Amino acid sequence: METSPAAASPEVVAVLVENHRRFLAFLEGRVGSRDVAEDILQDALVRGLSRGGQIRDRESVVAWFYRALRNALADHWRKTGTERRIFDASVTAEDTDVAADPQLMETVCACALSLLDTLKPEYAEALRRVELDDVSVQEFAREQSVTPNNASVRLFRARAALKREVMRCCRSCAEHGCLDCSCSAS
Repeated sequence: METSPAAASPEVVAVLVENHRRFLAFLEGRVGSRDVAEDILQDALVRGLSRGGQIRDRESVVAWFYRALRNALADHWRKTGTERRIFDASVTAEDTDVAADPQLMETVCACALSLLDTLKPEYAEALRRVELDDVSVQEFAREQSVTPNNASVRLFRARAALKREVMRCCRSCAEHGCLDCSCSAS
């Protein structure tokens, strides 16, 4: 049977309370917001008070809690990074008011299309279905009998592979855009 960690002693609590302002300043300097710093500190204090029973030395409490704060900061940045990626992924072309310019789409370098055949077949198929046929990633995933996450990863890798091929074959238009393409494939 597993035992839960001992709660912090009154001495540990006193040291944490005495250093509250220092801890808050430490966090605020790293996140740039007093409100966010207070939230992180409160969460770290709750976790720390439940696990502080093993700390006996008054001097080691501060060092121990700064380690806990660094871990809480890492958790905070990981969480906000994940939230940002989820938000960015939810914003799609359908969510914007800007429609694709058909003339621009026709003008895009023909070499990019011809380079699709140099990619792995599953990458070429992903780009054709999602980018050219305008099929959703979810629908493409169903077609391929894979998860939407797997389809997204495949599409990401396919785009990266195509970019490498465009850079290899036609450096100028890859750097400056395909509207002034001068490569031999155009």
